[in-house]
Amino acid sequence: MTTRVIVLNGGSSSGKSGIARCLQAVLPDPWLTVGVDTLIAAMPASMSGSDTGIVFAPDGGVDVGPEFSTLQAAWMAGVAATVRAGARVIVDDVFLGGAGSQQRWREALAGLDVLWVGVRCAAAVAAGRELARGDRVCGMAESQADLVHRGVEYDLEVDTTHTEALACARIIADRLAASSACPG
Repeated sequence: MTTRVIVLNGGSSSGKSGIARCLQAVLPDPWLTVGVDTLIAAMPASMSGSDTGIVFAPDGGVDVGPEFSTLQAAWMAGVAATVRAGARVIVDDVFLGGAGSQQRWREALAGLDVLWVGVRCAAAVAAGRELARGDRVCGMAESQADLVHRGVEYDLEVDTTHTEALACARIIADRLAASSACPG
């Protein structure tokens, strides 16, 4: 079976989106990228700040409610359907629920060959990136740096603290090439 899904999990400002763009540049076949930020942007504005939707707390915490969870489950099923229809997909996500979030993805992607990649970054470095970006609630990167990895099992981990997105993408691409060259 050929890997057709790469799931990048890491905290806010850890470098997942940059790695995803670099993967698109270095992988030999075309890959789509989908990210939780796009899902959030696609939701109705009324869900932002709502207990049933998504709440970004002033300290950087994020809470999701039942309506968000329902739409997220549909989005995950849609991503899986896209892969089953023949596309290769890179998922850029933040596992706020740690192992529970990964389990929801495992269920959606059942039967597909997935490369699970942890994207780590020192909390202080991610916080500096967050501040420079200016489009995030301060504290989000630091609060998520370790939280999103709790109980999650990876095939590969990269660390963007001192490694550029392109170098991380090449590590991931090399892993894909090695796994496709090995029988079984």
